Amino acid sequence: MTSRVFVALRVRAAPERAFQAFVDEIGGWWRPNGLFQTTPRAPGRLAFEPGERGRLTETLANGKVFEIGQITAWEPPARLVFSYRQANFPPDLHTEVEVTFTAVGEETRVSVEHRGFDQVPAGAARHGFPDPILLMRLSEWWRAHLASLAELA
Repeated sequence: MTSRVFVALRVRAAPERAFQAFVDEIGGWWRPNGLFQTTPRAPGRLAFEPGERGRLTETLANGKVFEIGQITAWEPPARLVFSYRQANFPPDLHTEVEVTFTAVGEETRVSVEHRGFDQVPAGAARHGFPDPILLMRLSEWWRAHLASLAELA
């Protein structure tokens, strides 16, 4: 996996609180975006099932649950890795998200590396964007998410 973005932001919270907010309160800080929708329907509510092999799911208004990915590394409060897919990805394709939480004084640097978009075929999932533009938009999307997390934490 070579195609990736890396974004980081400091939040005014200890790593334990930042990790807890990221995982337990994702439904409160996650901001839907038309470019990176997990499903083609109206956005639902995201939630993690904690622990390694737990799932990241989106529950739609009609009660249907879409599995976005699975946790592959669970190391609270320092690190979380999970697979990530959108509904318009081929069925067996996942990208990977690694999130680290590093204490910096009384704050925490939350870093996100989202990798594997080079595997996503041209078409709907890429919105016709070449790799550099797609990655720029993906990094903007993650920056907005981290800003929302910082407000919550």
